[in-house]
Order: sequence, then structure tokens, then C-alpha cells
Amino acid sequence: MSEKRNFFRIPVIFLFFVLLILSSGCLSDTQVEQITYNESEEATEFQGIELTPIVEQRNNAIRGTQFIDQETYGLEVYGLVDNELSISYEQLLAYPSDTRFVRLDCVEGWGFDAKWTGVTLNTIFDEAQVNENATNAIFHCADGYSTSLEIDYLRKNDIMLAYKLNDITLPADRGFPLQLVAEDKYGYKWAKWIIGIEITDQPYEGYWEKVGYSNNAVVGGPAFE
Repeated sequence: MSEKRNFFRIPVIFLFFVLLILSSGCLSDTQVEQITYNESEEATEFQGIELTPIVEQRNNAIRGTQFIDQETYGLEVYGLVDNELSISYEQLLAYPSDTRFVRLDCVEGWGFDAKWTGVTLNTIFDEAQVNENATNAIFHCADGYSTSLEIDYLRKNDIMLAYKLNDITLPADRGFPLQLVAEDKYGYKWAKWIIGIEITDQPYEGYWEKVGYSNNAVVGGPAFE
């Protein structure tokens, strides 16, 4: 009897993980509204690398496109910091900017190549005076999505919060006003519509991590823990 139960259990577990992959946080979502912009202003090449046009980049959201008013927007930085911040969109643009090529890879195996421009988290962390005992940053998004990354990773890789994609101000469906450019991490770590960064000394599992996705999310590594 136990062997028969185990026999039927394997397909059920397999089906569970298949469903997770099919609903993963970087899959193409045909219901996500495409926002128009001037395509003639979009960069097509950067540092000799051909860029994937925005219209060809796959995208997804757990609750559809979020529309954020830049006039009232504020990025809240709080938790284990000596100087809590509320940064307006205008202030974000006033920080020293960085531009780089970074590829986004999905757990499914596809990805796209893009040019990103934004402000580095090191700039924000230094202004917020992140405590020495802090270990993780939790990214909270306007649609209720969340994910976390280790501060050591964010600092050592000078990870960016992007407000431009291929020289285009992030369209609403791409995460305006900010998308995390989580280099060498799977797409579900690339949080969009970021409204808050919580600094903590505790581990944290976000939206997809709570259902089994790896919290490390290293590209080329296992998708599930």
C-alpha cells in the first residue's frame, strides 16, 4: 500500500512545481497593459551590444500594472537606519546616476538584454546610514509584491534602482518609477513599483519565495529550495 501511495505522490509533486513555473514572477502576461512611448527615443545598442526592444521584453505582475503619480510619490527607507528617508521622484533624479548593461534572466530559461539608468543603492544606503548589524533589505512594491536581498550582495555589486530602460523613462507596466536591477539574480528578484525599502537583520521570504522559490535566486542555480 505504501509503495502505491508513493507512486501517485510523485506526479502530484511534479505537477505542483510545473504550476509554480507556469505562474512564476517573470513569465509573459498577456493581460499586462502595454504603455505607449516614443520608440524613436529608445536605445537599440549599448557598448556594442544589441538591446532587446521594450515591446519584445516579457513582463508580468501579480495584480496588473500599477499607476503611480510621480508628483505624490515617495520612496520610504526605514528600519535599521539612523536616518529614515522619504525620497521624492524629483530627488531620485537629482542623485548621481549610473548607466549599465544588465541582462534579466527568468527561471524558465529566457531573458532579455537592456540598458538601465538609475541610482545605486549604495548612494541611498549611505544617506540613510544603514546600521552595521543590518543584513537584509526588503523591497515593498505598490501591488503588494515583496522580495529581499542581502545587503552584502547589494553593496558589493553596487546594485541599482533603475528609472530608465533603454533610455526610456520606465513605462508604467515596466515598474515606474523604480525597478530593482538585481544583477545575476532570477527575474522574481527584480522588484517593480518599489515604494519602500525596509532594512532588517532578519531573513525574509517574499511573494514567490514563500511558495518554494529559492531565496538566493542565483542565475544558473536551482529555482527551488
